[in-house]
Amino acid sequence: MKSQENSFFCMQLYVSGSDAFKNNITLFTRILDRLLDGYDNRLRPGLGDRVTEVKTDIYVTSFGPVSDTDMEYTVDVFFRQRWTDERLKFNGPMNILRLNNLMASKIWTPDTFFHNGKKSVAHNMTMPNKLLRIMENGTLLYTMRCPCTIK
Repeated sequence: MKSQENSFFCMQLYVSGSDAFKNNITLFTRILDRLLDGYDNRLRPGLGDRVTEVKTDIYVTSFGPVSDTDMEYTVDVFFRQRWTDERLKFNGPMNILRLNNLMASKIWTPDTFFHNGKKSVAHNMTMPNKLLRIMENGTLLYTMRCPCTIK
């Protein structure tokens, strides 16, 4: 009898947890749908009002080879960009929306480049290595892995 009670209790917890998971997915989807409704990713944040400040940082994962003859070298980096887009503010039970590369194509992203870059590509093995986080105040953190040949 005791083991049946424990089984029922575990089953009830599992079902309740499953419902909570479905509710979170539904809420997450609603927030994303609301953010993208009427959003035009061709227009930069603050267009006409102010400059969009984009902060960047680079984490170098590998350096080399260096070519003396071609005067170039190769680096593999994680390139992070942070900016604020007032149009993407939200209120919800979570502070941060963690999104994959598919969402990055639906929002405005900076057109950044390496001034002395000879060849830079976003890493796409086995899928694009891009990560996007949207904070509830509209701040975005966009990270991508980027192998670069620099002259």
